[in-house]
Amino acid sequence: MRLGIGIGWRPEIAGEVEALEGIDWVEAVAENLCADHLPDSLVRLRERGVTVVPHGVSLGLGGADRPDPAKLADLAARATLLGAPLVTEHIAFVRAGGPRTGSPVLEAGHLLPVPRTRAALDVLCENVRIAQDALPVPLALENIAALVSWPDEELTEGRFLAELVERTGVRLLIDVANLHTNHVNRGEDPVAALDGLPVEAIAYVHVAGGVEKDGVWHDTHAHPVTAPVLDVLAELRSRVNPPGVLLERDEAFPPAGELAGELDAIRGVLAKGGGATAAWVPPEVPAAPPVTEAVRDGVAVAQAALLSALVAGTPAPQGFDPARLRVQSRALAAKRADVVAKVAPELPEILGDGYRAAFLAYAGARPMTAGYRRDALDFAEHLLIAGRPEDDAARHRLTRWWRDRAAPRPPGRATRLARAARSVLVGR
Repeated sequence: MRLGIGIGWRPEIAGEVEALEGIDWVEAVAENLCADHLPDSLVRLRERGVTVVPHGVSLGLGGADRPDPAKLADLAARATLLGAPLVTEHIAFVRAGGPRTGSPVLEAGHLLPVPRTRAALDVLCENVRIAQDALPVPLALENIAALVSWPDEELTEGRFLAELVERTGVRLLIDVANLHTNHVNRGEDPVAALDGLPVEAIAYVHVAGGVEKDGVWHDTHAHPVTAPVLDVLAELRSRVNPPGVLLERDEAFPPAGELAGELDAIRGVLAKGGGATAAWVPPEVPAAPPVTEAVRDGVAVAQAALLSALVAGTPAPQGFDPARLRVQSRALAAKRADVVAKVAPELPEILGDGYRAAFLAYAGARPMTAGYRRDALDFAEHLLIAGRPEDDAARHRLTRWWRDRAAPRPPGRATRLARAARSVLVGR
């Protein structure tokens, strides 16, 4: 299916997206949509014939555990509601720990890279086949950006993705901004990655902006698309005419005219031509023996050790660059603060300029274990237990906010002791 030129639909720019000319399709974050009804903006777009693709961020198909049936059902429901031709997710893990490791489950709140090893690929392929069986439409998976590299990897990115396609028949969502990010941060050649790809498996392409600070490229989705990212898109276009290309923007939304300008730049690259339109013929997927629990357990231990170092302050696992892990850890904490401020905007309003420092101090000792909304409640509870904020009026407002969402009374001494004990256990 040819998708054409698209843009990421976000509630903050719904009106601008509707007004943009030449938009053939949009992509919406699946977890931000209700399973039983659509925002009015998406309804209007669909009535105009604009295709809407749900883009998942929480399955964690690269994790050691099999996909959560409830999360798969939610993604399937959104695909059905939208009448989508396909759904997309990421080649990543987003949580680790639990029974396989005998440690608490930790949530990254972010997409983390899967080690390019045979064992991790075996787990990923089986998880993808489970997901494919549960979804009503085809699945495409996105390559992610990363600040850290796993030691002792056995496959290049291109070979890893090619074998994933060969063994599962899954389509690919190639993010050229992520290829550029991995070039700056990990020294990986985007041209070599593209050379190794089965380009006929590409369902569509992401283009997004970022910024470089102190030699590290941050894939922010909050800055304009840069020339090096468009250069990677041109390299891809020289190999194939992709079915669709989509501009992503998640933060610091510019005026509609700037979005239109970025879309025009993307059109300009695609118009230069090069590779032909490639017909997708799903490969004959060979039968595969089940992945043993021992293999999954090994992947689980490795991923839990990395995530614990990033969010719980444990030592860097052997072979990782401690300095780079600290950069990733700070980036995760900053993102966590930003997302909590979005899902619970009352908190920075109540705390004012002290919100960010207070949240980062809280996050440094308390890894996220149950998603951002629970994190917001736990943060507020943490402040109340400590008798904060010091301003009486602000503390009373925070108490009312917490009580309306969590419990009929503010946390007391017993809760404080239980929370302290849990923090000690999680931090081990």
